[in-house]
Amino acid sequence: MHTPKFRTAFAKTPNDLRLAQRLRYDVFVAELGGTGPMVDHDNKLEKDGFDPVSDHLLLFDDALGGAVVGVYRLMSRDQARSAGQFYSQAEYDLAPLLRSDQKVLELGRSCLHPDHRGGAAMIHLWGALADYIARHSIDILFGVASFHGIDVTRLAAPLSLLHHRHLAPQKLRVRAQADAFQTMNLIPEPALDRRAAMVDMPALIKAYLRLGGVVGEGAYIDRQFNTTDVFMMMDTRKINAKHARLYARTDLKGPAL
Repeated sequence: MHTPKFRTAFAKTPNDLRLAQRLRYDVFVAELGGTGPMVDHDNKLEKDGFDPVSDHLLLFDDALGGAVVGVYRLMSRDQARSAGQFYSQAEYDLAPLLRSDQKVLELGRSCLHPDHRGGAAMIHLWGALADYIARHSIDILFGVASFHGIDVTRLAAPLSLLHHRHLAPQKLRVRAQADAFQTMNLIPEPALDRRAAMVDMPALIKAYLRLGGVVGEGAYIDRQFNTTDVFMMMDTRKINAKHARLYARTDLKGPAL
């Protein structure tokens, strides 16, 4: 049984970026059935126009010869200006958030190799993310997180739980774009089995909720990627004290959106 030897670093070379795009292809395209106009099927690379201006956080397993087993894509407000917009603006009207003068960071394209899900790998990724947040004085993290599939009947319980219990404050509440808006208010709260709904929640969304994450109004049906997306946002100053160590640089040397 192999014991991982994790290391994190930001992509510095074109080859580093290709390694990230290869893992994204394996997860988002081969595993989950997504696609996109810039997906390179010949070379098995999942890429888009935001990659060149973003920072790419990579998780390596040196016990596997330095294989990339986890990635996160990070985009600041300045980087979004270079790209023309944030990635999530294609799905959500971000005006309420962007009117704020707070420093924001978009998290995206988060994925782990199947052999490294649900354990130390995500802790290492989030440790490096915590350092980045502290170094750049980030106030708000945001991005879209996904349910696999677009059958909202199957997703009614977890979506309704998010709507009833985890909506963002009104002044910062973004809304899904009208072209693919899907209400999350599908089951009345008194009829909702909250425990069962949480069981059906993707692990990454549950992790964000434990960190005090809140959601925007409505889900967005992304047919290209075969996902139902929700907008997640976290105020780094109001993270639940129980999990504050995830953002303490001294605690996390050693998980989106």
